[in-house]
Amino acid sequence: MKKQNTPTLADTICDLRVRKIKKQFFTQINDLLDWDSISKMIDKHCPRGSNAVGQSSYDGLLLFKMSLLQTWYGLSDYEVEDRVNDSLSFSYFCGLSIHQPAPDHSTLSRFRTAMTKAGVYEKCFYLINEQLESKGILVKKGALVDASVVPTPLKPKSKPTHEVAQDRVNQEPEKTLAKEYPASVDQEASWLKKGGKYYYGFKKHYVTNDEGMVLGVESTKASVNEISNLDQVLDKARLPKRIPVKADKGYQSKKNNDLLKSLQLKNHILKKAKRNQSLSQRELNFNKKIGETRFKVERTFGSIKRWFGGGVARYRGLNKMHTQNLLEALCYNLYRSPGIIASNCEI
Repeated sequence: MKKQNTPTLADTICDLRVRKIKKQFFTQINDLLDWDSISKMIDKHCPRGSNAVGQSSYDGLLLFKMSLLQTWYGLSDYEVEDRVNDSLSFSYFCGLSIHQPAPDHSTLSRFRTAMTKAGVYEKCFYLINEQLESKGILVKKGALVDASVVPTPLKPKSKPTHEVAQDRVNQEPEKTLAKEYPASVDQEASWLKKGGKYYYGFKKHYVTNDEGMVLGVESTKASVNEISNLDQVLDKARLPKRIPVKADKGYQSKKNNDLLKSLQLKNHILKKAKRNQSLSQRELNFNKKIGETRFKVERTFGSIKRWFGGGVARYRGLNKMHTQNLLEALCYNLYRSPGIIASNCEI
């Protein structure tokens, strides 16, 4: 008899014929991740209790997987509950049998609130990234930094009448008292003027590797200028020393140059012309070279918006906005992982 070889992770994921089938994708993710360590992380910070009639509450890992499905397919709490109940592939991914009902939308909402309050989504983000790094999927040879505005539908009905912070202009943000807006408006968001248009919402700041895989996430209100918080953004990425950090010229400042030097990171921020002094040919060549890679962080923002319907705030408040940004980044990394493994198999 021929001895049957156990399929490896690469064998499971590298079949390009079935890689995009929904159930196959869920199988790939289940094979890729060590869910036990993620489950322990969730239970440690958000332990299960019991409901009003004394029954054990739903498993945290089940609810976390529902959060992933919700992000991948752009679903509301109500919609993901229905899909898990109706779809065999969704219930299979969540570990439910055909006879087990999915947690209802209110349970998922309470779970998200508890996880957000305890900061567990961020802990899970780093834990999963560590697993992807150990498998050679996420490589830290360089870093790209950029930010994107995330408008909220919970905005004032009229445009602002006061001075508004302009994007990429080093100035104090607008000072608006919350009481100026009704309760229907998200009080933690703010106005930003970009390209002649007004936006009310938040900003997500991403640090990615050279392939656009997200390493760190920071969330702020929209009026916060990227030039002022690069230290906070880089702190979230946990970068190794002596790798290049690429960013557009909006991040160019003496403060940021000194910051990168103190962190022992290579300064690859695009050069910016000074008043009455244009860029030299060497600086133009430098910018062109950096631009060949830097666009990939912009591609990450665009892919999240196109694939998952991201780019618009789904929740109220900065903390839950950070949860949304983390989940979108995590789902983006996982969504691309099978393709990265498959491309590595072809080399």
